[in-house]
Amino acid sequence: MNYRHHFHAGNFADVMKHALLTELVRALQKKAKGFLYLDTHAGRGSYDLDVAARGDTRERKPEWPDGVGRLWQRADAPAALAGFLALLREFDGREGNLTALPRFYPGSPRLVQALARPVDRQVWCEMHPAECGALRAAGGRHSGVEVRETDGYGALRALLPPPERRALVLLDPPYEAPEEFARVVAALAEGGRRFPSGVYAVWYPLTGRARVDEFLAAVLAQRPPSALAAEVEIAGEASSLKLRGCGLLVINPPWQFAETARAILSYLAEALAQAPGGGARVEWVVPPA
Repeated sequence: MNYRHHFHAGNFADVMKHALLTELVRALQKKAKGFLYLDTHAGRGSYDLDVAARGDTRERKPEWPDGVGRLWQRADAPAALAGFLALLREFDGREGNLTALPRFYPGSPRLVQALARPVDRQVWCEMHPAECGALRAAGGRHSGVEVRETDGYGALRALLPPPERRALVLLDPPYEAPEEFARVVAALAEGGRRFPSGVYAVWYPLTGRARVDEFLAAVLAQRPPSALAAEVEIAGEASSLKLRGCGLLVINPPWQFAETARAILSYLAEALAQAPGGGARVEWVVPPA
């Protein structure tokens, strides 16, 4: 596995994914009882944007200026997104940045860690040894957090159903392998069998509509209790961008999450647009009963 996320950190896809993840956590925390947060592809946990241009073998153009960089100084974001941006600024400051531009960006595990209550349990999975080592160093020694150097897909079988009887599972693979969508579908089937009431959030890239439609159809065939697809595109199909959009599929989304997602993504589609033809959509794949 040769994937490294650091030169993508803070891009439009990260902003979209993490803003919605924050709302899922906040929704689950409306109940006093704790829950399990399982991150199947956790990465290294936090990213220094000053070195984001350094790829594994060559210099790369950092992507954060067209993502979190565009939002950093804006004051017109909807309430849910404004709360997320405040979390990012707090994290950036705690990590030691004193400049006006963002420097330290949290990955999904550190973002959830910033929100977690003592009753909430976290398991972060990362199969790449170097990334897992960085993950442990970044925050994996805190109470309530377990870091596993493992293939996160197998963690669904190992950890579900959780003793808390509540869970939020984030599946955010790199989509480097051709069979990645099939592995996600199989993991959702496993989760659905073992713990059908869990909340499952799957990030996916919008690089080809046909593959995404096939993926959503496979999820529909599993007959989950409910499923919501939230997507944002920063450019239309005529664009030369390799990644022109992304989505988050949420199985069993919390009450009113769809409305919050629409407000966030409508704003992001306009604020982060890089070419004409983009937009946002939030649609039920499986409407709630």
